[in-house]
Amino acid sequence: MIEYHDATVRVRYAETDQMGVVYHANYLVWFEVGRVELMRALGFEYKRMEAEDDCRIVVADAHCRYHHSAVYDEVLRIRTRIAESRNRVVKFSYEVIRDADGKVLANGETTHVICGRNGRPKMLPKKYHSIFNAVAAPQPDRSMA
Repeated sequence: MIEYHDATVRVRYAETDQMGVVYHANYLVWFEVGRVELMRALGFEYKRMEAEDDCRIVVADAHCRYHHSAVYDEVLRIRTRIAESRNRVVKFSYEVIRDADGKVLANGETTHVICGRNGRPKMLPKKYHSIFNAVAAPQPDRSMA
């Protein structure tokens, strides 16, 4: 199984401000691009999760730490990992990397609650849970704390 997946985006003019710098909210859009492409790389599509398994991955929390600016026309890699997978919650982590020099421009994390079409939390179906657990970053052992 894969440890992470890199999705590539090119900064569009519409994503920048008057100075040519990417507007901060676009990083969250790119996180979604990374998340969807990671799931595709793992062998399933988010759209099919919704249609076949009544399974939506609802954003409950999002964080982004900005280190350096991205600018118009740069090629960026959105490196996405599954940070944690539980029965009803999945956390993804992200790095936005400038492709030209490998510099990390931003990093972040999103937490998602698994819900049905009715908006109520539900268990992540086993077929997805097993894949997410197989690639999730190892969690620290808290039993000794």
